[in-house]
Amino acid sequence: MTDQTRTMTAGAALLSRLATLGVEYIFANSGTDFPPIIEGLSEAEAGGIPLPKTVTVPFESAAVAMAHGYTLATGRPQAVMVHTNVGLANAAMGAINAACDNIPMLLMSGRTPTLEQGRLGARTVPIGWGQEMLDQAGLIREACKWDYELRFPEQIFDVMDRAHGIATSTPKGPVYVSLPREVLSETIPARGADRRPQMAGVPIAAVTAQMAQVAERLASAKHPVIFAQHGAGGQAAFDALSRLTARWGIAVCQYWAVELALPATHPMAADPDPRPLLERADVILCLDALAPWAPAQQEPREDALVIQVGPRPLAERSGVRNFRCDLGVTSEIAPAILALEAALEALWPAHAAAATARSAALAQTHQADQSRRFDAAVAQRDAAALTKPWISHTLARHLADRDAAVFSELGCQLPSMALTRHQSWFDGPHAGGLGWGFPAAIGFALAQPDRTVVATMGDGSYMFANPVACHQIAEALGISMVVLVLNNAEWGAVRQSVVDIYPNGHAARANAVPLTDLSPSPDFVQVAKASRAWARHAKDADGFEAALGEALDHVQGRRGLALIEVAIGKS
Repeated sequence: MTDQTRTMTAGAALLSRLATLGVEYIFANSGTDFPPIIEGLSEAEAGGIPLPKTVTVPFESAAVAMAHGYTLATGRPQAVMVHTNVGLANAAMGAINAACDNIPMLLMSGRTPTLEQGRLGARTVPIGWGQEMLDQAGLIREACKWDYELRFPEQIFDVMDRAHGIATSTPKGPVYVSLPREVLSETIPARGADRRPQMAGVPIAAVTAQMAQVAERLASAKHPVIFAQHGAGGQAAFDALSRLTARWGIAVCQYWAVELALPATHPMAADPDPRPLLERADVILCLDALAPWAPAQQEPREDALVIQVGPRPLAERSGVRNFRCDLGVTSEIAPAILALEAALEALWPAHAAAATARSAALAQTHQADQSRRFDAAVAQRDAAALTKPWISHTLARHLADRDAAVFSELGCQLPSMALTRHQSWFDGPHAGGLGWGFPAAIGFALAQPDRTVVATMGDGSYMFANPVACHQIAEALGISMVVLVLNNAEWGAVRQSVVDIYPNGHAARANAVPLTDLSPSPDFVQVAKASRAWARHAKDADGFEAALGEALDHVQGRRGLALIEVAIGKS
């Protein structure tokens, strides 16, 4: 019990409340608004008050991505603190990514002091005038579920309880609190710290009746298909989806998947091209799929029933998203999958023969497709230049016996990888905020240090990640992980987009596509070595396999980060 006469600064109260709420890390980039936070840290430590661990991250978007990656690994929201409006502007891209992935997060930034004098924490340097904004939260409001500015120091416990409760409610996502310096400098009674959290998150799980309806439609379908982009939500649901799809003969398409919902070698794992599936599907179940297919290429049959299940079945954050929804279920994905398996089991006797026959036929087709893709990747070993499919397949082969997680941002490609484990694959959020992969992988490795973590990215994505900052924090935290930079000295995704839209245009026929060239390329090995990382170049297949083996041994021995810069051809 806290001494009823004891006081604490609002800064110390804020930090202690985060610990009470279960926040394990504060990823921070400090500024002149941080004196009451820094003093509060020292005050709380001196008083023996439990606190989250603090990590100084020298670039804001990396701090947000690290919190993102940590939450992917644990499911628990973490805190990010940045410097007033300028730090918040750098953090905005990470908040957009987190919102797109439904990642709960407590995002905070200082606010320029309101007063020019007369109160502790008032303005003391010129930037106090230069950084003031009339609507600072407007920088990230569209990416956040809720925002608030702390008005009085005694609000601190209630505000943080509310922020945490909203962030962890379905649909989960980031929330934002601005923290004026004078308010954090005030002193309040410490007794409020004893009160238990007052606001629990409200997750939504599909009710039995809803999933029974979904199960009836799938069981009666001749050509059912599942589209999944954001994984299965947990190990139990990952296993359940594997069981129920194999039993019922339901193809699963992981088009542009940001997380695996099914092993890539599963007999029901269909080719990532959704068009052949859409041509014949009569019942389509979309599991947390923002864009399950490309409408410009192929739409479902007019008589097909489309079911949307997820935290946001209609994806209301998107202004234009007209994917059909004949039946919608708002639910976290894991409980929906588990409920679906249970509901299907009751229907098995009446549909067993048809489902068994369909499963056998699909398994033969899908395994032939998988072999074709993997064989095509292997055949590229002897190409004139290294290719992404061959590198992707080779990486997966080297990770086959390891408990590994691959983060890719325009790096390795899932269709060429025989990945089979839950949480073995993470791709960049569909928001497309570049520079996410490297720091997100660091956050994941921080949470799960026993996993083999590999971050793969293009040269542009590596530069976007502010690699000097990322290497610094990886070294400071003693992170052992592999980084693959696939360097083609260009914005390959931009060039491909131009060719897709104008296949016979002037740019496609030009010797160099404008606004895509990134040459001369920096020596990324030297960038990594500046932070004393193990680093190598690889320019051919033998060199890459040798370097990859050494890099994996290096991180297995917990000797720090290992980077391989791989020269690849323009795809």
